[in-house]
Amino acid sequence: MLTLSLLALTLSGAPLSVYDFSMKSIDGKDVSLSAYKGKAVMIVNTASQCGYTPQYKGLEALYQQYKDQGFTILAFPSNDFGGQEPGSNEEIKKFCELKFKTSFPMFAKIPVKGEGAHPLYKYLGEVAWNFNKFLISTDGKVAAHLPSKAEPTSDEVKKQVEALLPKK
Repeated sequence: MLTLSLLALTLSGAPLSVYDFSMKSIDGKDVSLSAYKGKAVMIVNTASQCGYTPQYKGLEALYQQYKDQGFTILAFPSNDFGGQEPGSNEEIKKFCELKFKTSFPMFAKIPVKGEGAHPLYKYLGEVAWNFNKFLISTDGKVAAHLPSKAEPTSDEVKKQVEALLPKK
């Protein structure tokens, strides 16, 4: 779902940020991404039946390490790659919470590639596979695009997250 401000910005040609999007949570509630203003954010497209699915554990560890310093992870399940996320939102949520004890925000399943990609992902950029990661700076702009193979708890990823954390 697009906000009216997004439509106005699109028509005016002004630059956008992730804060201009409103999304459905995995529980079906409307969430304005402007709620994350001032935070460093990692947006990741996820799938429950992928070779990279064990990264949920690393994502949760990264979230726990930095959440009190102004960092969050926003997960967007997608069935776009190999049909590796066939479940309903309820099934996805249950799987993630039981198997990986995830506590970071999860959103409703959306398409992330091609013509039918959700506008958020059209804004973020092209994804090659499940578990592509976009690091978003505190001003809502894309700061980095990390491939699926980038381990969430790697020194490289942590260094990039730390560089984006809000200054105290």
